[in-house]
Amino acid sequence: MHSTKTKESTILSGEAIQDSLLVTLNEHFDARGSFTEVFQDNWNSVINPVQWSMVKSEEGVLRGMHYHRRHDEYFCLIQGSCYLGLKDLRPESSTYLKSSLYYLTASDLKALIFPRGVVHGWYFIEPSLHLQAVSESYEGYGDEDNFGCRWDDPQLGIPWPFESAIISERANSFGSLDDLPPFYKGGL
Repeated sequence: MHSTKTKESTILSGEAIQDSLLVTLNEHFDARGSFTEVFQDNWNSVINPVQWSMVKSEEGVLRGMHYHRRHDEYFCLIQGSCYLGLKDLRPESSTYLKSSLYYLTASDLKALIFPRGVVHGWYFIEPSLHLQAVSESYEGYGDEDNFGCRWDDPQLGIPWPFESAIISERANSFGSLDDLPPFYKGGL
């Protein structure tokens, strides 16, 4: 079991990637429980979501590193805790080739929204549940815009605080960061 002394969601290393947005979600409590808005169109984020998914992950699971040239993403941890790594591959970005590592926890609700052209992945410290949205449905992008690289590629520059991870069969076949197709503004 991995532990951290940090209790609040925060960026652990690197800098915020240009056009990414870490939003604090306000949980409103009353005698019945709580209510939390998890997305608002007026946040002026890059995403216009067309598909929402709920994902459960076990302790030690890493989902990623994924890369899309056509769609933006939204990530919100509802239960548990995780590390979320990003690497910007957009040549026109002020954070081109920069990386960041976030620690997110359900006890400090936040949503992280990031643009296309950013390699991303999340590692779950404990059994967790998250919401994920994309600006293009999986049916629309499937294999033609669903690339990946090894999570432990040193070129990512992400200081993951663990040595090994449970990954999918597909992620086990990912190559290096250099094997990813280049990013073109506007898509493929």
